Amino acid sequence: MNLEWLKTGMGPLKDLLSFLNSEGKTTDVLKKQVIRELRNNLNIFHNAYLNKVSPDIMIELLSNEAIRKAIEENFKFRKLKPGRIEPYHIRDDRNKKYIGWEADKLIDKIDEKIEELKLIKKMNGGSVATVKNNISLMLSNLYYRMKLLADFIKGPK
Repeated sequence: MNLEWLKTGMGPLKDLLSFLNSEGKTTDVLKKQVIRELRNNLNIFHNAYLNKVSPDIMIELLSNEAIRKAIEENFKFRKLKPGRIEPYHIRDDRNKKYIGWEADKLIDKIDEKIEELKLIKKMNGGSVATVKNNISLMLSNLYYRMKLLADFIKGPK
């Protein structure tokens, strides 16, 4: 699979990963777990690009366990960042459709996409190599949603 769409975001991604690492140092356990999971998932994309990892392995490594646990515990995702996504949070034009969204809605879409990718892989014998879905586009959309969430959390208060 071609991950060239990741090439343009490598520099800013390193900054976001550093920010998420420092932001994850909080006493709120659920917030810390969600931020760490976001950081780890973004790191998967970064390393997959550098090492030409297959989509099957990427999907296997992506996690939404912290999100699921936070939902079970009735965590308020606005604790990640209150407010709505504003135009100044948008770094990639493709994310303009998320203007006005809150963190909880974006997290829900990220969780949904990870679940969908994992289910597609399971339904097709543990591989997405021959599926009719556009896995590259789905992974790209997931990446840009996660990157937007990190940009939103990092953005101005």
